[in-house]
Amino acid sequence: MFKKDISAGAKSKVKSSVQRAIRTKIVEAYPLLAPHIDEIIPKKSQLDLLKLPDRVSLYALDNNALFWQHMDDPLIPHLSVVHQFPQCFSRIGIDRGAIRFVLSGATLMAPGLTSAGGKLPDKDEELKEGDVAVIEAEGKVEACLVGQLRMGTEEIKEKKKGVVMDTGHYLGDGLWKMNID
Repeated sequence: MFKKDISAGAKSKVKSSVQRAIRTKIVEAYPLLAPHIDEIIPKKSQLDLLKLPDRVSLYALDNNALFWQHMDDPLIPHLSVVHQFPQCFSRIGIDRGAIRFVLSGATLMAPGLTSAGGKLPDKDEELKEGDVAVIEAEGKVEACLVGQLRMGTEEIKEKKKGVVMDTGHYLGDGLWKMNID
């Protein structure tokens, strides 16, 4: 989705009522972020909304990207938020071979998650289709991709093939390099 450099459209201020609704949506979607929400979006702060290509909305605070949303999809955290609060998000792991494909913007496929270096959650923590997941690479400290799953982790384990995530925000993409001044 963000393979090319991005030029943001007009920057507008988010109304306080909308900002409160966004805070609520974030806490509902990512309950582990609840203790940190005042640090991420302080109550007296002013969120900015930037319109990006392909009907993507980017929410930023003090020229720092926080969350993005494609149309009516869920709010997805920017990787800077994921890196700051890694324990607050559902994570799955890819093997060493898949990392170069992910960082070039390729679609994330199931074999990278089901091989020996991949890591899928246990039965009690399984993710469903449509859930937002953070992708970590084998042997790396920081997350490399965040996006919405196209199939659940149970289905990934069963089929061991197919598209897992086709759109997302990855390290080095246009959203990562974007200047929000």
